[in-house]
Amino acid sequence: MKPADLAIALAVMLMWGLNFVMAKIGLEHWPPIFFVMLRFALVAAFLLPFVRLPRAHLPRLLALSVVLGSLHFPMMFTAMQTLDAGTAAVVVQLQVPFAALLGHFIYQDRLGWRSIVGMALAFGGVLLITGEPRLSGQLFAVGLVVVAAFMFAIANIQMKGLGDLDGNSINAWTSLFAAPQLLAISLVLESGHVAALREATWDAIAALLYQVVIMVIISYALWYRLLRTYSVGQVMPLTLLLPILGVLSGVLLLGEPMSWQKAAGGMLTVLGVGVIVIRRARVAEPRTGSTT
Repeated sequence: MKPADLAIALAVMLMWGLNFVMAKIGLEHWPPIFFVMLRFALVAAFLLPFVRLPRAHLPRLLALSVVLGSLHFPMMFTAMQTLDAGTAAVVVQLQVPFAALLGHFIYQDRLGWRSIVGMALAFGGVLLITGEPRLSGQLFAVGLVVVAAFMFAIANIQMKGLGDLDGNSINAWTSLFAAPQLLAISLVLESGHVAALREATWDAIAALLYQVVIMVIISYALWYRLLRTYSVGQVMPLTLLLPILGVLSGVLLLGEPMSWQKAAGGMLTVLGVGVIVIRRARVAEPRTGSTT
């Protein structure tokens, strides 16, 4: 990988790692599901003028919007209201073993012994983290993140059915379909929407704009460019930095505690996910084709 592209990849990982902290900042002001609705609505507003209508893919995009909009993000952000950013960053990595399991049952992808060991390590690491005494009252929130990770693994399977549809189109149309779903759910389950908008502070607005501009529009554009330029085996192992950066940013920027269980469980989870990611990268198509 060229040094400039490696720097871009590391910058994307930093953006994604910091996102857990920015989400926590936003959740101090916005109701969680309303926060996600605003994110999707603004993404749609920014991106829709620049993409075409993918008529053939609309049913699949609608189904994807249900999994992401009505299931994954509401559970993830609701859990993060009480869960610290570092713990959420580690636990959500279970999406990788979940995706491997779904690939085995849906696409008959072979699960080698390395993948099975990786899954055991990843789940063992999460169990170790949830054994922390301070999380004894937050097991429901941890469970929500686990289910959210499973939903994201399903979303990854759905994205395979979208073929070569570009990332901006996926984000734009999924966001358009997801926003009204989230608004309806938020109106039923949450309150204080008008007050949240009227009394929005600068840090709350900054957290929302980070979600929209940095996370979705900038980071994914850079990431898709890397995936078009390099092989899966070169790019995907870099994602192992994500939980590490998520934990470190929570400790350094939010003053979150670092216990031996979080450290040991996080390392076990990253190790397990790493085994799966590297094995899947080796058996994947070596190059996606450069368009840059």
